[in-house]
Amino acid sequence: MGQFFTTLFNNLRILRITDFIDIAIVAFVIYHGIKLIRETRASQLIKGILVVVVFMYISGVLQLNAINFLLESTLQIGLIAILVIFQPELRRTLEKVGTASIRKIIKINDDAEENDIGEICSAVSKLASSKTGALILIERSTKLGDIMASGTAIDSRISQSLLINLFVPNTPLHDGAVVIGDNRIKAAACLLPLTENKGFSKELGTRHRAAIGVSEVADCIAIVVSEETGTISMALNGSIKRDYTPSSLKRDINAILESDKPSENIGKIKKDKIFSWAVKKK
Repeated sequence: MGQFFTTLFNNLRILRITDFIDIAIVAFVIYHGIKLIRETRASQLIKGILVVVVFMYISGVLQLNAINFLLESTLQIGLIAILVIFQPELRRTLEKVGTASIRKIIKINDDAEENDIGEICSAVSKLASSKTGALILIERSTKLGDIMASGTAIDSRISQSLLINLFVPNTPLHDGAVVIGDNRIKAAACLLPLTENKGFSKELGTRHRAAIGVSEVADCIAIVVSEETGTISMALNGSIKRDYTPSSLKRDINAILESDKPSENIGKIKKDKIFSWAVKKK
């Protein structure tokens, strides 16, 4: 044991102050680079690339030459394709780095705030009673940074009154979706992709089709209030469930979010059963 500490001490003596500074800067860049990537759907693609790299390494160790050649070629072509496909995200990331102050760059978000589902459901209830159209997204594991970039940044605590005011007709931010994530209202007036699925009822309007569309490309919860009928709906995984009451909406949202937590009950909550069907054409 004494020899171990002696060797360790001798190795530490070789390190200079500049070496520690170098390591700290590299760790800082990697940490904030990961944070920037997590803000977009590109994070899912990065995971896929890492899987390909792992299989490529294993095939090389096992001398599976054909597989290794195919994976290596795919990875080389794929890296070029990524630069083309994610050019808008890369540009926004560089712009964010270039315009952000040092204080904003080193800021660490506080993820310890309490769940505000009650505030959301209360706001939805009042919007439904006044037949005020609304579309609210609750961010989950898939980050919605690219969608938020299409709207107006807010970054406010979740408030029933603020959510209601955001959807007041003929105001600048009423048209579009509000995005909620990390217990914050992050953006409003966000643009969403419409679903191309023709199997839904024709009575579903643009808001409902936008909710279904975004739920097809991300795992977010999309809540819709119809301005024609005041009906409350929720879209998830490309399906939509309608005719919610505020209490049933709160129950289902809590069940879905509870299933995301790494608890001992995670296997007991089957969120996909809630949305195992879709509203079909009559």
